[in-house]
Amino acid sequence: MSYCKDYHYGKDQVIFATKDQLNEPSNAIINMEEDEEDHPPGLILPNGDINWECPCLGGMASGPCGIEFRNAFSCFHYSKAEPKGSDCYESFLTMQECMSHFPEVYPPAKERPESDDLKQLTGDNNDLGGLVELEDDSNLKRDSQSSSTE
Repeated sequence: MSYCKDYHYGKDQVIFATKDQLNEPSNAIINMEEDEEDHPPGLILPNGDINWECPCLGGMASGPCGIEFRNAFSCFHYSKAEPKGSDCYESFLTMQECMSHFPEVYPPAKERPESDDLKQLTGDNNDLGGLVELEDDSNLKRDSQSSSTE
């Protein structure tokens, strides 16, 4: 004789069975075909539309700047320009402006750690001399000039 007992503190279920019951062939049905329902949609739906409910967006589509985010992201997703999204500058600028009004929700990007801090984090003792600050074009020009003279 077998019986099942549910424990109230979790999702697990313990089933006790006799040796004879364990020796019987299983009648469990296992579906080996993958259904669309088995895999929730990702960021892009099968029809090519954006899935605004995707958890990967982290609530950006519904936050205080949700409309601005949706406009910018949609522009980028459907952009035919080369490079992709280069025609979306105004949409992203509007989104960035909106986000600057809500620093508690959208904190400013963290500054890049100093090279010693970066070495400590990565355990890397190599020189990081090839890194360039992209915010400042003068560094980029200076780096490309110094590497061409070496």
